[in-house]
Amino acid sequence: MKVGGVIRVPGDKSISHRALIFAALAEGASSIRDILPSADVQSTAGVLGALGVPVPPLSNDITIVGRGVRALTAPMDDLDCGNSGTTTRLVAGIAAARPFTSRFVGDASLSRRPMRRIADPLRAMGARVDVAPADGLPMTVHGGNLHTIEWRSETASAQVKSAILLAGVAAGVAVTVHEPARSRDHTERMLTALGATVAARGATVELAPVDRLAPLRIRVPADPSSSAFLTALAVLAHGGKLALPDVCLNPTRIGFYRALVRMGAELVLEEGESQGGEPVGTIIARPSSLRGIDVGRDDVPSMIDELPLVACLAARARGATTIRGAEDLRVKESDRIATVVANLRAIGVNADELPDGMCIEGSDRPLRGRVLTHGDHRVAMAFGVLRALPGSAIEIDDTSCVAVSYPGFWDDLSRAVVS
Repeated sequence: MKVGGVIRVPGDKSISHRALIFAALAEGASSIRDILPSADVQSTAGVLGALGVPVPPLSNDITIVGRGVRALTAPMDDLDCGNSGTTTRLVAGIAAARPFTSRFVGDASLSRRPMRRIADPLRAMGARVDVAPADGLPMTVHGGNLHTIEWRSETASAQVKSAILLAGVAAGVAVTVHEPARSRDHTERMLTALGATVAARGATVELAPVDRLAPLRIRVPADPSSSAFLTALAVLAHGGKLALPDVCLNPTRIGFYRALVRMGAELVLEEGESQGGEPVGTIIARPSSLRGIDVGRDDVPSMIDELPLVACLAARARGATTIRGAEDLRVKESDRIATVVANLRAIGVNADELPDGMCIEGSDRPLRGRVLTHGDHRVAMAFGVLRALPGSAIEIDDTSCVAVSYPGFWDDLSRAVVS
């Protein structure tokens, strides 16, 4: 199998969510190009509409007219976040500062995901937040006057950090967030671009009180998490090379690529001009001989979404790969530790669960069996890469779940293969 061509993957999901949210909070007309029209981002658009900021159908070029950070209105019904944890947690931060009640609901998968991690800091700021007994949805936020806070997060989570920052923005108060390790910083970068005063030192972020946000002008760069799957296909191929342009190369998002280089991959990241405060460039990947590596707790925050893919690559590497410090994988769209290990075993790979990760033994045995995704888009795409390899006979029970983050994934995967 050979790969070839140039493929621009869709816009970054994390930045797309935030672009919609900040456009809604800004004063005036914001322009957003190349937004990701996935199911998760559609959820954010729908929730913002329910809060009084109409969002047009998502297309390559949209305009959103915001009325200011404190202009959202009370929803007439539940806020349906679908499968999107980002929608729930970020918008909850804003809702906590508004003088009305918001009830967040979602699908079965999202309803099982932990919400106390954002409820606790929002309560500490003065909001009343009611979470379902099992620590999921529905979650009801009774908003009001919030006060300044200095919060120490137990886990490195961009969603928790962003919820606190957005609560500070909407309330006009200063906030400080300390994390055990630096998480994704898209929120801080976008706030700075819109005129807010943000100071980041190591794993600590400080936000000064915000009176207003300027309108947003952004072209959303390509998603490095989506690019990872095509990069993996190219690395596992037998010939050719694949170019992925316009990819966000934010240092907090490219841990997967650093790990891939450690595994022995022939990989080049060519940085170009920045877009919206984000470094952007082209990824060039070639077939490579991979070796097993150890992934530790300090590596996890910058590659949390790509860890199922790392595990699948490890199945084709020499030696063993161990992933530790990734207990948050158990509370994603599925228990990604249990799901990935069970599926690797189902297709003939030796793999073991660890409390906070997994261990995978690489081999060149044919991969054959049935994969149960549990509706998890990252699992479907990771095993989809292995399915595309010559000699594989892998059945994936739910291929449609990729629409959450990468609706055109299967077409792009096919386009990357030239023989």
